[in-house]
Amino acid sequence: MRKIFQFISAIAVVAPAISASAESPAQTEHVSPLACNAFALSPEARKRHFEEVGPALLKLKKSTRELPDGYEFELPATWQLLTEWVIDERLCCRFLDIELRLSRDGGPFWLRLTGRSGTKEFIKEDFEQLLSQ
Repeated sequence: MRKIFQFISAIAVVAPAISASAESPAQTEHVSPLACNAFALSPEARKRHFEEVGPALLKLKKSTRELPDGYEFELPATWQLLTEWVIDERLCCRFLDIELRLSRDGGPFWLRLTGRSGTKEFIKEDFEQLLSQ
């Protein structure tokens, strides 16, 4: 039960539902720069994210799908590792739209990274190793 709660909590952090109607027309939308701010993570979290969790997910990647505005990666059902990576990635790369899709019957997880114009090019450059395998 604890694992289910952790997973649901992680999804709530990763995929918040934002209602466009809640914003007043007078407010201007904040647009994050197309850049990774690794310093958004503590030194310990940064080391783990870039040197341990990211490389571990890279080794597990099964396939890649190119999308018009980004990429989708097929991974085995490794929700703990994946949600840890997604939560930290959301802190340092705030411009990314990150989606997790879980296939039925114990099928693979799909990690989708997309965003506004320029995001796909950023992913190509910053995630080159992930795309080349």
